[in-house]
Amino acid sequence: MSPILRVSALALAAALAVAAPSHAQTAGKPLASVNGAPITEEDLKAALDDIGSAAPRGDDAQKRKYALEYLLDLKILAQAAEKQKMAEGSAFARKVVYLRDRALMEALMAKEAAGAVTDEKIAKFYEEAIKGLPTEEEARARHILVAEEAEAKKVYDRVKAGEDFAKIAGEVSKDPGSGKEGGDLGFFTKDRMVKEFAEAAFALKPGEVSQPVKSQFGYHVIKLEERRSKPHPPLAEVKEELSRYMTQKAQQDMIMKYRAEAKVEKSDEFTVKTDPAPTPAPAAPPAPPAKP
Repeated sequence: MSPILRVSALALAAALAVAAPSHAQTAGKPLASVNGAPITEEDLKAALDDIGSAAPRGDDAQKRKYALEYLLDLKILAQAAEKQKMAEGSAFARKVVYLRDRALMEALMAKEAAGAVTDEKIAKFYEEAIKGLPTEEEARARHILVAEEAEAKKVYDRVKAGEDFAKIAGEVSKDPGSGKEGGDLGFFTKDRMVKEFAEAAFALKPGEVSQPVKSQFGYHVIKLEERRSKPHPPLAEVKEELSRYMTQKAQQDMIMKYRAEAKVEKSDEFTVKTDPAPTPAPAAPPAPPAKP
């Protein structure tokens, strides 16, 4: 399939410029030409930006080749359309105005994002955000899961007699995940476990072992290893999410500012009779769980 079948704003904008190419279009060493109209490195970059994920997979050289073929088809068809005088008429002129307005809007949005989202500003936002986060307690525990209470009591007696907890877990625990790890469950908050297990685990002190605890899964013997305040996720882990949030908020604030300054008039058809719902602010990004 020819790349030209992908309809885009770039194709329409380029078609307008065939008859009178701008300095920006002709600047730089030509990579190719169509009937004397040059295609430059700048044109290729614009095409790659526009095509984005639609480009086939491959290395940079393959993507550049694809983009050049796209530009060649674009020029050929734009020139053909120009000869057929398709650039004339009010409908086409209105389309040009729309595309120009959209390009200007996108440029302003990108400029606002670039100024609002820097490594320094992200780091500052992160520091302020974690100051307001409540601390949450985590426990790290091991457990041995068996089906019957009598078996759980035997496990408890073996542990209290001095046998290694992890060794017993590897021998008898029915938990397919933690059993192979000596019963180790890693760190968890209270809300991540079933109620009976969580209450028993968080009632222990480090090093203590519980009496058998019944849950919907069977009977547990629990050993608490340690407790700690749940650490906040590191900046590197949430940086991308914070960047998206800050970008969205900065752009939205800018839009609302210019809306407030603009004089907008609407026909009766679009006049709102009641107060419109305010534009919602972007939700704050949730912090991902800390790694054990």
